[in-house]
Amino acid sequence: MVVLSTRPKSPPHTPLTEVAARLGLATDADTVVTGLTLSTQRVQPGDLYAALPGTRAHGADFATDAVASGAVAILTDETGRAAASAAGVPVLVVPEPRAVLGALAAFLYGDPGRALTLMAVTGTQGKTTTTRLLEAGLEQAGIPAAVVGTVGTRIAGEDVKTALTTPEAPDLQALFAVMREQGVRGCTLEVSSHALVLGRVDGVVFDVAAFANLGRDHLDFHADVEEYFAAKASLFTPLRARLGLTNVDDPYGRRLLTIAGIPMRTFSPSGEPADWRAVDVVLEPEGSRFTVVTPAGDRIPARVPVAGAFNVANGLCAIALAAEAGFDPAVVAAGIAEGPGVPGRLERVDAGQDFLAVVDYAHKPDALEAALAAIRPLTTGRVLLVVGAGGDRDTGKRPLMGEIGARLADVLVVTDDNPRSEDPAAIRAAILAGAEGPAEVVEVGGRDAAIRYAVGLAGPGDTVLVAGKGHETGQEIAGETHPFDDRVELRLAIEEAR
Repeated sequence: MVVLSTRPKSPPHTPLTEVAARLGLATDADTVVTGLTLSTQRVQPGDLYAALPGTRAHGADFATDAVASGAVAILTDETGRAAASAAGVPVLVVPEPRAVLGALAAFLYGDPGRALTLMAVTGTQGKTTTTRLLEAGLEQAGIPAAVVGTVGTRIAGEDVKTALTTPEAPDLQALFAVMREQGVRGCTLEVSSHALVLGRVDGVVFDVAAFANLGRDHLDFHADVEEYFAAKASLFTPLRARLGLTNVDDPYGRRLLTIAGIPMRTFSPSGEPADWRAVDVVLEPEGSRFTVVTPAGDRIPARVPVAGAFNVANGLCAIALAAEAGFDPAVVAAGIAEGPGVPGRLERVDAGQDFLAVVDYAHKPDALEAALAAIRPLTTGRVLLVVGAGGDRDTGKRPLMGEIGARLADVLVVTDDNPRSEDPAAIRAAILAGAEGPAEVVEVGGRDAAIRYAVGLAGPGDTVLVAGKGHETGQEIAGETHPFDDRVELRLAIEEAR
């Protein structure tokens, strides 16, 4: 497997005098800049290092490290001026350096986004599936594509290692430059509420932005759901997108229509009146078939290779988004039908067992309810659910996860997710506090032991659903990330039980 660089091979060489002028500053330093980063660990020779204030330290405190790695100049605020100046390279000072990063990075890399058709997806559920389906649809149709999101970044079929759902603004513009070098035509991004609030997509104007849905999430970051919605809605303004697409089956999607500052198109997975509709839906174990009705009334056969009614919504969104961006919807629909599934999204694990084994990323209430609803029609026996909740995150969702599991599963095995700095037993107790329902409820702390417990109970016709971590390959415990993959552990448990 080829892993592409996160930086372009041939970046523009920009005199620091031009960079300063762009910021309304002046310098006589004879320096050339070839990149921009805000992380000392990602500095490359020729970089402008952005030293930002942080919660624990100021980035300027690490300016000497950045220069040692090749930084040729430093961008910071007044607070960081003294420490940055001590590093011995030119220093540019602006009131809010984070606010200028996106536009400055676009300038330094030659505005690479202009060479791409840029499509965004925001929402609580389905961002990863929608963007991955769209990327697969374009690639299968022979259209060079890229995707940036939770599972990582792919450019023209090759993987790129990225950490955040939406990378920081300088990293995102660098990725756009790599895409331009690789001949990419269409790029789809997951745009999180964090990205919108923290300016990670500043300097980007999407050709089309889609709103999938809104439920409870990130309330450790936002004060309440209304603030969360406002962050999502900020994508649908002229500074961020030229055209919007919204799911009118979702109440927040309908609200968005009344406040969006750009032209909007609509889609309805349930076939209600909208510009784009899904009709004749047939749910199957390996995916779903449906017909797309276009704004012109044309009918396009479609299939998504991921089970669940909610993935019809994701597939329809992907097809409509591509079409509104200028791609042929029939070609994209055919490509999606032939493409692969999405890692960690209702991903089946088959090891010769006589029951269904599935891994899903559902780590919030709405997503867990949707995943359980998706597998129930595929199950003739019992649904055995293994689930936990992440530490250092929204604590209010924990009893909700327990309530949903106890109501919709037959056996609920409460275990650890990524406890992070919290006491795992306390997290489990919060889930168990809400677990009142018809299901048999069991607490098994170790996640590997919990998976083996559920597999040991499973019989013909049952389904074991391991929810919460999906594609993740590590478990965060007390400041350390330990290797752990639900798909690997589930397969091992099945093989050991045979």
